[in-house]
Amino acid sequence: MSRLLIFGLGYTAGRIAERLAGDGWHVVGTTRDGRGDTLRFDDVDAVTAEIAAATHILSSVPPVDEVDPVLVRYGSLLMRTRAWLGYLSSTGVYGDAQGAWVDETAPTGGGRRSARAAADADWLAIGARAFRLPGIYGPGRSPLDRVRQGKAHRIEQPGQVFSRAHVDDIVSGVIAGFDAPAGAYNLADNVPASQNDVVAYAAMLLGMPAPPFVTLEQLSAMGRGFYKENRRVANGKAKRVLGWTPAWPDYRAGLRALSAMTRPIPDSTAPATAKADQ
Repeated sequence: MSRLLIFGLGYTAGRIAERLAGDGWHVVGTTRDGRGDTLRFDDVDAVTAEIAAATHILSSVPPVDEVDPVLVRYGSLLMRTRAWLGYLSSTGVYGDAQGAWVDETAPTGGGRRSARAAADADWLAIGARAFRLPGIYGPGRSPLDRVRQGKAHRIEQPGQVFSRAHVDDIVSGVIAGFDAPAGAYNLADNVPASQNDVVAYAAMLLGMPAPPFVTLEQLSAMGRGFYKENRRVANGKAKRVLGWTPAWPDYRAGLRALSAMTRPIPDSTAPATAKADQ
């Protein structure tokens, strides 16, 4: 039986776990506190046993205090394992490209994600597949939810674009990576776009007015850092090497699908099913 150990069973990794468990995989995840059916991250004996048994190991844990906690605690074991290794990284490793396209050959390490870039490089050095992810959206975590909750905004920033990906496209990309050589792979949709356009489209789908514009000074430090970066993420390598194609090639397709999933049920009921003798 294929056995997957996931370090950090969060939103995206949880969707991967659900998909593979449904396909008959044995999946074990870690969390900081061991909640639910997960392992506590610092339960060294239990995690060591799972590393030894795993056929596949995936980490979605970001750096903490400038270091990768998974590699710090379990790196020596991971360097010796024969299991497939994967790491959910970030396209933030590319820093600001001033709106230019970046692929896996672009320099990393610049900007506000130096610790993430270092972790990305360390995972690649031990033979992992580093899946570099852009803005992630999906059920329960999308511009539709932020608009509905009154938490969305727009920024007057001409020429600013970002890449994004539906969470289930990331799931399919990671699974496609099981048969792929080690290396970095960008899993992004086909159409980088302005965050303003995405938010306005979400509002339109909900039949709500587009959120107001705010200034950069009104944002948190993290929000201001987000808008200091401007890049388009190319996905050609993932398509070519993994044989992967996003099911939702742009934010419009993805948000329409999510909107259809959450649309209220009509008040009227369908007519009764016709009897066989009619």
